[in-house]
Amino acid sequence: MILAGVAALGGAIGILRSFGPRFRVGRLLSTAPVISIGEAVERAKSGTAAYVRISGRIDSEAEFEDGDHRPLVLRRTRFEARADDRWANFDIVRETVAFELREGLDAIVIAGDDLDVGLIVIPRETVGIVGDLGDRAPADLDRRLPARVVVEQVSSVEHAMVAGVPSLAADGSPCMGAGLGRPLILTTLEQAEAMRILAGGSSRRPRLAVALLLVAMACLIAGLIMLAVPGSAFAASPDPTAALGSDTRSSGQGPGLVGAPLAALFGVAGIAALAVIATLIFVRATGGPRSPDEPG
Repeated sequence: MILAGVAALGGAIGILRSFGPRFRVGRLLSTAPVISIGEAVERAKSGTAAYVRISGRIDSEAEFEDGDHRPLVLRRTRFEARADDRWANFDIVRETVAFELREGLDAIVIAGDDLDVGLIVIPRETVGIVGDLGDRAPADLDRRLPARVVVEQVSSVEHAMVAGVPSLAADGSPCMGAGLGRPLILTTLEQAEAMRILAGGSSRRPRLAVALLLVAMACLIAGLIMLAVPGSAFAASPDPTAALGSDTRSSGQGPGLVGAPLAALFGVAGIAALAVIATLIFVRATGGPRSPDEPG
C-alpha cells in the first residue's frame, strides 16, 4: 500500500511538472497573501520584502494604440515554429510603457520589464506556415514548417491582479516587481480563467493529478495503519485469537487494555509525520516553499 501511495504521488508530481513553470505561476497566484495597494506601498517604503498579491485598475499616461484603437500599456508578440511536435519561439517583440496599478488614491508602479512567464492574458493567435512570415523568419528555418504568431496585450482600461514583491525603484517610487526568487505575475482575468489559460485550456491533467494525490494519501495512511496496528481490520494477526467467552484478564489482575494502544498511538503520530514529510517533498518538487517571506 505504501509503495502504491509513493507511486501515485510520483505520478501526480510528474503530471504537475509537465506544465513547466506555468504550474508554479498558478500556485503562486493562488497562494500569495492578498493586501491592498496602500499596504504594498507601505511595505515598499519600509523595505519589508514579501511576495504578495494586489488588485486594481491599470493606469498610464503613455498608452499606445493597437489596430482596434484600444489603449495599451504592454504588448508581447511571439513568433513560433512547430518542429518535433513542439512550438518553439524564434522571435519575441515586446512593447511596453510605464504603467501603474491604482486603487482609489493609492497607486504603485508595475515593473513591466519583469513580466515573462507571469503574463496571463487571453492570447490572440494567427496560424500559418513559416513562409508566410517573410523576412521575419530566420533564413535557416524550413519555410514549410507550421508557424504561428501569438499576441498578448494589456490595456489601460482593464483591472488586473498582480503578484510580486513591493520595493522602491531607482527613482524612489514604490514599485511591484519580481523578487525573492519568484516571478512577477499579472493577469487581467478572473482567477479561475487564469488557471484555465495556464493549464492550456484543458482540465483533464489537473484533475488527474488531484485524483492521484488523493489516492496517494489514502494508500499511505492505509499502509501505515497496517504497519502500526497489526490487529486492525487491514491486517491478519499471526497470533491465535482467544476463544469466544474466554477471560482476557491475567491471573489476579483487573480488566486490562485489549490490543496495543501504544502502537496505535505511535501509528497515528507516524501518519501525521508522514503527511508533513510528503507535503514538504511535494512543495519542494513543484516549485519551492510557499512562505511569502522566504526565497523560493
